Amino acid sequence: MTRQGITRRDVLRTLALGVTGGGVLQVIPLEAAELAHQMVHKEKAAAPAGKYTPKYFTAKQYETILSLCDTIIPKDDKSGGALEAGAPEFIDLLTSENEEYQLALSGGLMWLDTHCIDQYEKVFMECSSEQRKELLDLIAYRKNAKKDPGLSQGVAFFAHLRKMTCDGYYTSKIGIADLQYIGNVTRSEWPGCPPLPE
Repeated sequence: MTRQGITRRDVLRTLALGVTGGGVLQVIPLEAAELAHQMVHKEKAAAPAGKYTPKYFTAKQYETILSLCDTIIPKDDKSGGALEAGAPEFIDLLTSENEEYQLALSGGLMWLDTHCIDQYEKVFMECSSEQRKELLDLIAYRKNAKKDPGLSQGVAFFAHLRKMTCDGYYTSKIGIADLQYIGNVTRSEWPGCPPLPE
């Protein structure tokens, strides 16, 4: 697939370079992310069941990624969430092309299951929703890793996954619509910012 001389491999390589800057959107143009979403969409459209087949994650790992992405940006009455936007597919596609992402996410998923086994005697996906929430509440904040260094890897993993989920979501059609971004549109007048509440 090419678009203006850009190949699929070029797009994936460009997207995967985002690891050096933290989040993908800090490094790559929105157009490149849109192409990645188009690749996923075309693959799903061509698949017999219309389902995406993970390129990097195992079925169990991908199930955990789906659950975490849904927790990070859930669907609401206003718009679809990370799952509807294709964020897990976006994450898998980028991870399949980047060894640093592979290490960070696979290691984080392993840490998540190991921590759950230590705490609840079962892997993350077998834990109750209360147990999952308890753990995610711990690893959602960097300050918790300062209090308990044993949480450091989990906190780093969840921060990385949260960035990738947001990047996948806000570069999708659903995420852009959720932002209500109208692009470069001329305005006849500028009403200014609303006043700050007192």
